[in-house]
Formats: sequence, C-alpha cells, structure tokens
Amino acid sequence: MNNLKLAAARLNLLRSVIDVNGVRFGEDFVVIAGPCSVETETQTIETAIAVKKAGAKMLRGGAFKPRTSPYAFQGLGLKGLKILDKAKKETGLPIVTEVVDTRDVSWVGEYADVLQIGARNMQNFSLLREVGKSGKPILLKRGMYSTIEEWLNCAEYILAEGNPNVILCERGIRTFETYTRNTLDLSMIPAVHTESHLPILVDPSHGTGIRSMIEPMSLAALVAGADGLEIEVHIDPPSALSDKDQQLTPGQFTLLMKKLAMLREFMADLGPKAVASIEGNTSAQPSGKTFSEAVD
Repeated sequence: MNNLKLAAARLNLLRSVIDVNGVRFGEDFVVIAGPCSVETETQTIETAIAVKKAGAKMLRGGAFKPRTSPYAFQGLGLKGLKILDKAKKETGLPIVTEVVDTRDVSWVGEYADVLQIGARNMQNFSLLREVGKSGKPILLKRGMYSTIEEWLNCAEYILAEGNPNVILCERGIRTFETYTRNTLDLSMIPAVHTESHLPILVDPSHGTGIRSMIEPMSLAALVAGADGLEIEVHIDPPSALSDKDQQLTPGQFTLLMKKLAMLREFMADLGPKAVASIEGNTSAQPSGKTFSEAVD
C-alpha cells in the first residue's frame, strides 16, 4: 500500500481522533444508533430518545436511501432531514446521515454533523472529492466487493481535499455465503489498525442482516478492537419501511449496550492481569476462577 500518502499508518503510530461535537472517534468507544430510514417524526424522535437513554452517542437515520429496486422506499429527502434536526434538538444527539449526490452535499451538511458515504458510493470519486471539500466529518463505508487497499484509497480521495476527518466503517462484503446478508469481515479491524491511522467502526446490522446476530457480532467487534459501532434500531421493526429484519427494538439495544459496557470493563481488567500473569505476579490474577466463572 505504498501509494497511500495520507491514510497510511504514521511512523509515530499515533492514531487520529475525530471530534464531532464532543464525541471523540478513535479515543472513546462510540455507538451510533437509530433507524435505517426516517419514516415519521414520531418514529424518529421516539427512537432517538430510546437510544440516547441506552447510551448511544450519535443518531443515525437515512433521509436518502439508495435501494436495489427503484420501487423500494427511497427516503423522505428534505423532510427526513428536518425530522432528524428535530430529533437532534430533542435529544442533543449529533446526526449521521447518508449523502448520495454531489449536488446535495452542501445542503445536507446544513443538517448533518457527519456525512455518510454508503457502500454503493464508496468509489463514487466525484462524491468523495465533494465531501472532502465540505470539511464535514465523513463516515466512509466499505464497498461490498472492495479490498482494504481500495477502501483506504477512497479515504485518500477525501483526505487529499484537505479534510482530515474520515471515519471508516466495515459493513460486510459479498461472498458465496447466502445465510447472512453479507459476510461481516472482522479481520478488517486489526488490518486497518495496522495499515492506517483512521478510526474504524463496525456495522453489524448490514453486516449480517439478521437481528439475532447483531449482538454477538457487536461484542466480537469490540473484542477485535473496533473504535465503535453503527447499529440500526427501530421502535417497531416489523413496521419498518426498509430493512425490518436487521433492526433492534429499543429493549434489545438497551440490553446490548449493557453487555458492551460489561465487556469493556472486563477487557480493561484483563490487560493488566495478563501482563501480571506473564511476569509471575499471581496476586493480580483471578483467584482460582476459570474464564467462564469470572464472566458469570
């Protein structure tokens, strides 16, 4: 990856920290949550209140939805952005939403705190340049058929326009496996940490497409070193206008957030104990407990 000039790992190994209204990607473990699509004001605001109460730091919601079928729900556009703005005022959560057209970048940026580039637009180089010029923080999702080198080169397009605020997001790739919607490639987390200084999130909702798999993949992503998660949550998933099978209920999301907090605490404790064990300091080890006993 010698062609990378700005996205490559730094010689001093320092990683970028992207600050979005006090939310610090690359320093904190950041969870972004919200509905796949903005459908109504009530649906969006109630979901925003629920995810904030559970501990989410940012609200996601699609006002523009590029879909496989031209007849599927495409989003509410400007109306959806105005609803997101109301949800932000109600909860204080910064907004992440997708932009799909170069002509929309400036005015979508008036509502969004982070502009998302979806998987289908990862190699839309005109759009990458335009969001780079915007100066807004950019959440760049990995394309469904893209290698890590292609992905980081797309980040390079944004960085080359003078915008240092790029956050990567692994959301699964297409393989021959059909059980899940995509194959969630968690190996990309340590790979990105090796090859780049940019923070990396994981989207287990699109990565699996299966509600019951979101929790285990979220926990696995945390253990693998992800800097955060982007998770779809809906107040009533069966009624969702898009991706109803991969959105958590507020109750399921709340339980997941509690498990993530417990796992983070365990991992923070595990590091010093592992070092102490290697050095022979048995007093710092769990008192005769197995791993499963310690977790229980």
